[in-house]
Amino acid sequence: QVQLVESGGGLVQAGGSLRLSCAASGRTFSNNAMGWFRQAPGKEREFVATINWDGSSTTYVDSVKGRFTISRDNAKVTVNTVYLQMNSLKPEDTAVYYCAADPSKAYGTFWAADYDYWGQGTQVTVSS
Repeated sequence: QVQLVESGGGLVQAGGSLRLSCAASGRTFSNNAMGWFRQAPGKEREFVATINWDGSSTTYVDSVKGRFTISRDNAKVTVNTVYLQMNSLKPEDTAVYYCAADPSKAYGTFWAADYDYWGQGTQVTVSS
């Protein structure tokens, strides 16, 4: 059974940092794109970042460029881990953050519909 489990969310003051982690197990995603999305209350789910299969290519939504960094670790055969380092956090970054995996592509897109596997989400709250 495929599982994506996020961790690392929490409450932080504006200007602070958090590092989210997502452990994907149940099948290998070493050849596939993974990404992060977020959903704020009353808003649609929004693309944040994606990383290609070997970590050599990344894409970000404009609002997080220069502040967030996505990375991944494929070293373990049974677990793929993707990270989201978030710096200079702003109150508008407050949302539930979701990890996602696209089993059909090596390079990710910003369309949520392309990602078949999702984590349960982790809450990030940035206070002003």
